[in-house]
Amino acid sequence: MFDQQLTSIAVAVMAMLCAGGIAWVFVYPYLSGEKRVEKRVSTVRNAPNRTQALNRMKAEQDASKRRKQLQDTLKDLESKQKRRKSPPLRVRIEQAGLDWSVRGYIIASVALGLLFVLAGLVGGQSPLVLLALAFAGGLGLPYWLLSFLRKRRMKKFLEEFANAVDVVVRGVKAGLPLNDCIRVVASEVQEPVRTEFRKVVETQALGLSLSDCVERMYDRMPLAEVNFFAIVVSIQQKAGGNLSEALSNLSRVLRDRKRMQGKVQAMSQEAKASAAIIGALPVVVMVIVFLTSPDYIALLWTERVGHIMLAGSAFWMLMGVLVMRKMINFDF
Repeated sequence: MFDQQLTSIAVAVMAMLCAGGIAWVFVYPYLSGEKRVEKRVSTVRNAPNRTQALNRMKAEQDASKRRKQLQDTLKDLESKQKRRKSPPLRVRIEQAGLDWSVRGYIIASVALGLLFVLAGLVGGQSPLVLLALAFAGGLGLPYWLLSFLRKRRMKKFLEEFANAVDVVVRGVKAGLPLNDCIRVVASEVQEPVRTEFRKVVETQALGLSLSDCVERMYDRMPLAEVNFFAIVVSIQQKAGGNLSEALSNLSRVLRDRKRMQGKVQAMSQEAKASAAIIGALPVVVMVIVFLTSPDYIALLWTERVGHIMLAGSAFWMLMGVLVMRKMINFDF
């Protein structure tokens, strides 16, 4: 009996010792501070990784923010470009480099139309011919002249624009601010680039931002090259970036487009010559027949049927010339 009690006491003591040992194993690190030491060591060891993760997260947020800014800028420029497809008459006169007012243009058009009608009355033409002369003199010829002057000025602008961009690139690489580079272009390059950049400087002096001033230059000179320049400047002003590298790429693109334009024109000269010969052949034949046998061809402008034949021939010749012109003009 006594042995059984002693055995029970021994087992209980052993169980208590085991429980106390197990508890000591789990509690001792907290009591001795080893757990805090391990936690601090782990924190110090993982600090660089955490810093890298935070930096990576911040870089991704900045990249996402910048990408959103670029998308918003491009959408804004695209919407503005759609509104510029049909400029009003005042803007077209400005794009042609003329200092006329809209009122002066209308007065000149009306005077020219009346002059054509007066010439028709002197020649004894019919009312239908007088109406056609009034339309040609009052609307057709002024519109064609304005378009011709506008395209000629844009062509001269493109010939010098790449050099202007190179001047800006060299100035930026030399450490000059972009505004000073634009002032250099406004005073050194040839016309009409000088005038357009001078207007940029003048509008900027009124308090507008540089990106808005360049966008206004695109309003006055609606060319794809100027649009590229406006996009580069606008993005650099809003989102930052390497301006000299972007403008260098733009200058290379401009020169490549100019080189491609020369190649296309050279390759299309044969087609243009053929179209010119085909278009001029009926008129030349009519003149030769008139010089050799005037009585034979005089029926075309003395008889009513001849008038109808001339009108129909002129219409179909015009359609053929327009079709050939569309076939030999290439967009690039």
